[in-house]
Amino acid sequence: MKRSANGKQAGFTLLEVLVALFIVGTALVAALQAIGSLTRNSEGLRTTMMATWSAENRLVQIRLGKVFPSVGKTSFACPQGDLQLQCEEEVIISPNPLLRRVEVSVYDAARPQRRIIKLVQLVLKER
Repeated sequence: MKRSANGKQAGFTLLEVLVALFIVGTALVAALQAIGSLTRNSEGLRTTMMATWSAENRLVQIRLGKVFPSVGKTSFACPQGDLQLQCEEEVIISPNPLLRRVEVSVYDAARPQRRIIKLVQLVLKER
């Protein structure tokens, strides 16, 4: 601020106002970018959480069914909420004949080449 000859304060100069507006504008743009990034991350976390639930649901079904799973690979739809997901279950022989390795991978149905999550569990043969 400048002081006039009689000692009173004059207003801001145009240059000072423009610099202040530029600083405020830059801060607002940075804030909007941060909010956009948080929104994108939130959607990714939601998708991963839903895919984890789908895989865990299948592994719990196997445990509760108390059936020794057959070796092989199967695919099935496993939607969760409003997400269309595709699950792929692969049962593999382990070195111990009493155990089977079960791998459940979850894919986005819209982009089947993108695996969201893979969970693995060993299943013990009931005697």
